[in-house]
Amino acid sequence: MASSLLLFFLSFLILITSSKSTPTTITIPLSAPSFTELIVSSKNPWGSLNHLASLSLSRAHHIKSPKTNFSRIKTPLFPRSYGGYSISLSFGTPPQTTKFVMDTGSSLVWFPCTSRYFCSECNFPNIKKTVPTFFPKLSSSSKLIGCKNRRCSMFFGPEIQSKCQECDSTAQNCTQTCPPYIIQYGSGSTAGLLLSETLDFPDKKTIPDFLVGCSIFSIKQPEGIAGFGRSPESLPSQLGLKKFSYCLVSHAFDETPTSSDLVLDTGSGSGVTKTAGLSHTPFLKNPTTAFRDYYYVLLRNIVIGDTHVKVPYKFLVPGSDGNGGTIVDSGTTFTFMENPVYELVAKEFEKQMAHYKVATEIQNLTGLRPCYNISGEKSVSVPDLIFQFKGGAKMALPLSNYFSFVDSGVICLTIVSDNVAGPGIGGGPAIILGNYQQRNFYVEFDLENEKFGFKQQRCA
Repeated sequence: MASSLLLFFLSFLILITSSKSTPTTITIPLSAPSFTELIVSSKNPWGSLNHLASLSLSRAHHIKSPKTNFSRIKTPLFPRSYGGYSISLSFGTPPQTTKFVMDTGSSLVWFPCTSRYFCSECNFPNIKKTVPTFFPKLSSSSKLIGCKNRRCSMFFGPEIQSKCQECDSTAQNCTQTCPPYIIQYGSGSTAGLLLSETLDFPDKKTIPDFLVGCSIFSIKQPEGIAGFGRSPESLPSQLGLKKFSYCLVSHAFDETPTSSDLVLDTGSGSGVTKTAGLSHTPFLKNPTTAFRDYYYVLLRNIVIGDTHVKVPYKFLVPGSDGNGGTIVDSGTTFTFMENPVYELVAKEFEKQMAHYKVATEIQNLTGLRPCYNISGEKSVSVPDLIFQFKGGAKMALPLSNYFSFVDSGVICLTIVSDNVAGPGIGGGPAIILGNYQQRNFYVEFDLENEKFGFKQQRCA
């Protein structure tokens, strides 16, 4: 049903288609998903946990699949019940404000658009069924991107020019619109047309001619998406950011008003400020273009207690085919590991925690493993979990970032896998560091110096 709807709306889109200074720093409030308890506001908590685990796996499967062709600002970043974090951005003249999922694993910025916008399978817990939409007709700065526009080629690639059949090859101007886009995400998709629009930040900081997607149809998308990936159409690329950073508050998987800041730094004016106390590891380049959006880092070791888990090298570094390696992704909830890696990690926890009672029923209901019933225990000892990166950077996770209470007296490891057995590597990254494991860390994407920085701190 969803596929037929997508085809219908794509056909509809195809039918439709027949200087101000850059601010130095922008800070945006960031919304997010509790400290030591994994709270789920639902009449069916096990189903909700299984849903979150499934979303993380769906997101991982999407990330691991190749793409098809198709001065300082602060803004609040809020935790959301669907497992992600959102920001509010204002587009248009006069401005229209819309919520966006902040996503480092994709690049296009798009919003639900026009009165015709339709979202299939979009009944999310605690999310309003009526999705706020952007109306281009109400904005004097809204313009469709033309087929010959360089940004059409930037998004689709130079081969898109062959589809500009209504344009005279010798003509400088062409009225044919850039073809519709279709973007696949882990849990759904979206389709629409590219616009040039004005992006407005607080304090009258305005970015003209920003490339943004006007989506007419989506599947399983609670809100628009602000792509913070590495491609030219991403928000960091269009703003020319030197770096951006955030500190994710703890998930409660509800619509809590608690937020932290997303900080965007252009490095103009007095230059980029250095953040004290950070551990750094360099970004890696994937040898293929299929996974160009992602922020790869080199994870050298996984340490559980005093044991170094012996992860085969082929899972830690992208191979010539682009498969393998580790990425940092704000759009994934629970960290994903390719099954051979996950089994090594899960079995080491099971070995070191063998004296606790396994909560088999909860494991089956939630899809999480291992889970333990510790209701009768006077004290509980859980091994430390440390990720060691290239350059010596060590991310020692707080206990609440990798083991959480999912029921009275039951704790579960909040790392997921697809349970596909075998020694080989699936497509794309082998390990995806999700937002649940990034909570209460200040993290910094230093784009100018190609490095990832982090330090543990309370975010709210």
